[in-house]
Amino acid sequence: MEGLGALLPSAQSMQLVVAFRDEAGALEVKVEVPGYPRAAVERLGEEVRKSGGTFVELWRLPKAERDALRSRSLAGGTPFAGNEREQAAQELRQHLEALAARGPLPAAPKAPPAEAPPAPPAAPPASTPAPEPASSPAASGDEPQRRARRFAVKLEMEFRTELDFVREHALNISNGGLFVRTAHRPPQDSVVTVDVKLPNGQRLQGEALVVHVVDDQYTGGVGLAFLSDDATFASTLDGYLASLAGEKA
Repeated sequence: MEGLGALLPSAQSMQLVVAFRDEAGALEVKVEVPGYPRAAVERLGEEVRKSGGTFVELWRLPKAERDALRSRSLAGGTPFAGNEREQAAQELRQHLEALAARGPLPAAPKAPPAEAPPAPPAAPPASTPAPEPASSPAASGDEPQRRARRFAVKLEMEFRTELDFVREHALNISNGGLFVRTAHRPPQDSVVTVDVKLPNGQRLQGEALVVHVVDDQYTGGVGLAFLSDDATFASTLDGYLASLAGEKA
């Protein structure tokens, strides 16, 4: 934690949340950067795993999973500013040292075995689909969108980079992001500002990450992953996707 400044020198702002549980400690790091620092994030994830922790890039999760993880691990946490990293690290270290000194939690007492009911008649085995492989923090950034249902659309939108202001149409949308067919293709891992006009007059306005670029003369464009954690953005997007799901049902 104390080395985050050196690891992320391009960070324009940083916020931390430290939360304690009976069996663990959790840390959330929010960083505002002009582009996605892929190498730094992969290095940070590797350091966390070496220490025995679990590293998750929250923006990669669908919103429902992201909210559930925050509720389970970070609820009631203490916020720290970026310049308070040493204090946050000290509190987290003290908690983890106390957990190590205490040792493992005692196992819950086992309930006495209940009398087993008569076995039902044997049924033919059902086919079970193989589970999807878990995504790693360093996996392709397009995975969060593929985990959510996509809808074909044609939505007027604008996106801005430091150099360009572009009006285009989004061709599909999901809870994770959207695809824009455009000849103006910001580089992968760059962050853009999007403003999407919905048919009901509402707008989706926030930041998005360029997770892939399709270089084709006729069908090329960019895939954008939503980064906004704003409650208004989320409720507007959820409401629009629910209306699309109703139309497709």
